[in-house]
Amino acid sequence: MADDNAQAFQIGDVEVRRVVEWQAPFAPALDLVPGLGAEVWHDNREALAPDHWDPGTDHAVVALQTWVLRSGGRTVLVDTGVGHGRERPGNPAFHRQQGEGLPARLAARAGVRPQDVDVVVNTHIHGDHVGWNTLDADGAWVPTFPDATYLLPAPDDHHFGPDGEYGGGLRPDDRFTYEDSIAPVHKSGQAVLWDGEYRIDENLTLEAAPGHTPGSSVLRVTSRGEHAVFVGDLLHSPVQILHPGHSSCFCLAPAQAAASRQRVLERAVEEGELVVPAHFGGSGVVEIRRHGPAYAFAHWTP
Repeated sequence: MADDNAQAFQIGDVEVRRVVEWQAPFAPALDLVPGLGAEVWHDNREALAPDHWDPGTDHAVVALQTWVLRSGGRTVLVDTGVGHGRERPGNPAFHRQQGEGLPARLAARAGVRPQDVDVVVNTHIHGDHVGWNTLDADGAWVPTFPDATYLLPAPDDHHFGPDGEYGGGLRPDDRFTYEDSIAPVHKSGQAVLWDGEYRIDENLTLEAAPGHTPGSSVLRVTSRGEHAVFVGDLLHSPVQILHPGHSSCFCLAPAQAAASRQRVLERAVEEGELVVPAHFGGSGVVEIRRHGPAYAFAHWTP
């Protein structure tokens, strides 16, 4: 199983570096992507095992990771992982987690200090994408990156915030997540809410891709004729490339998520974009091609 903690590559003038929090079997495969039979996983064993599926336990393998982009002289983080000491009673894997923190990993594997970060992109507001937005300073949550602008999708901020009753109170983790990882960034004045489309710089553009959450988004990178799309949680497993109509068990609006996924994957094929999901193990990056009504793996990046 690959663990490319210091993987780096270029998209034109944009340098991309991957910083992995962890990679491991996470959930039963048939539970993660409901509606897909066991034969889909077994028939694609060569492509899925061991980086995306553990046949021994029949669990899907996922990674938690932050992508560090250097674009136009600025440092941009895409998602910030789980964080330490968080109350996440609905998910034992995230609850009160300890270990090496993101600041230490960024320093060791990307040469980035908290004060070096200019922009933090949260593709959506789930606990495993916003956890290191903040850290505990003498009992108070404060922004981890003191000079950064935090880009938050406005529909998610409404849905998961107090105006949306913290996701309608369906999951206690949502309220904890907002209060410890989002509210402090608003309080510090570093949050910028956006909707629809947001241009970060000449190379980087955020676009709405709702369904997984109301504000789920993708980040497109275009530089010197090269292209990539960071798709967040539109994809949890490569089986969703083969069967894009199937959403994960974590998607709040599965049909809408499937429509967003179809649209984003179709454009990736048409424009030759590298596809960079939030949770893929292995190299974490794949090129895809059209295959009948769906898609197939053209090439996994080394």
